[in-house]
Amino acid sequence: MAIRILSIQSKQGLLRLFRDLKVDPYGISIMLPKAVPYCIRIDALSCIAANILKQEMLSAGGDAALPRGALTGKTRSTDCVLIGNLSQFSKLIEKLRKQPFGLAKLGVDIKASVAKYAKQSFTLSLRRNRLHLGGRPKIMGIMNLTPDSFSGDGLYARQNDIGNIVECAQTMVRDGADLIDIGGESSRPGANPVPVKEELRRTIPAIKAIAKKVKVPLSIDTYKPDVARAALDNGASMINDISGLRNREMVSVAKKYKAAVVIMHMQRTPQTMQKNPRYGCVTADVIKYLNDRVAASLDAGIGAENIVIDPGIGFGKTISHNLKLLRGLKEFKILGLPIMVGTSRKGFIGALTGADAGQRIPGTIASCVLAVNNGAHIVRVHDVKQIKQALQVTRAVLND
Repeated sequence: MAIRILSIQSKQGLLRLFRDLKVDPYGISIMLPKAVPYCIRIDALSCIAANILKQEMLSAGGDAALPRGALTGKTRSTDCVLIGNLSQFSKLIEKLRKQPFGLAKLGVDIKASVAKYAKQSFTLSLRRNRLHLGGRPKIMGIMNLTPDSFSGDGLYARQNDIGNIVECAQTMVRDGADLIDIGGESSRPGANPVPVKEELRRTIPAIKAIAKKVKVPLSIDTYKPDVARAALDNGASMINDISGLRNREMVSVAKKYKAAVVIMHMQRTPQTMQKNPRYGCVTADVIKYLNDRVAASLDAGIGAENIVIDPGIGFGKTISHNLKLLRGLKEFKILGLPIMVGTSRKGFIGALTGADAGQRIPGTIASCVLAVNNGAHIVRVHDVKQIKQALQVTRAVLND
């Protein structure tokens, strides 16, 4: 007789275990919701509601963590953490249907949040293309047509040689890029804005030529509607907007062309974003920002199937903020949308290791592997071939 304590980190891992044991499918359907725990934090509840919620969660077989003041009645409102499995939360939601003090609506919200969080796969609509997200993590290759890229990879010197730029794009695709993101303005900290005319000159001839030679979707990295419009007219199918679609005209462009959009979080602007960035809780604050921007985009007519979210690593964040976002990336799943992460060669890697921008591939690999393990569907990188190999091994370990 042998005893093993198993490390099961996901519902998929548990499902594989049950199938290996040849457990009856009906038994699996009963046991699976009981096995994976969830911790759900709820902020700003009245103490009356919080105490009722705790009792109902206990009666469902779970538990709830409350501060002492909420239990003794010394405070009027409180935060709490619910602890339980899916089966227990299903029982709780049913119990809350008949409760006052806003608990019935809270039950509906918990149900919707759990459903979004549990969603595993997405189909991203990129005009005439469809990209499945949720199996193999996808790689977005970075193509900077700028003279001042922080990473030193800019192709600005090759502006007059479109053939060379196309060859670089083809190499990225051969190396494993699923998308290519083309930008004509640096967004490094302190970078100066580029006039629209110059950004168009840098990007549009390249996009037009690349679109004729590669089959993967092309993305335009811009926050300017005129640049996005021209890129979409010449072969792009995605807008990667560091400003989070705050410009209404950009929203209109995305809607008109039915383009995919990356809604990213950035505190302030590239010129000011690294001047003492502050948050209450960086993960909660970024999630709220993205939730608000997504809601505004949906209200304006952009489809959920067109949206990707990006927490904006390095955009108005300290080293600590970046690490907390990567550590807590799974929390972004509550938005129910695919997640993109861009850590490639960024300054926090250099601050942690002392490596110059061109020597940060190992740190980039580590951050991409952790991001994918924590829920990222797309990683945006300079070094496609190296990242692809690392993610192939990561996926084999996680899913074999």
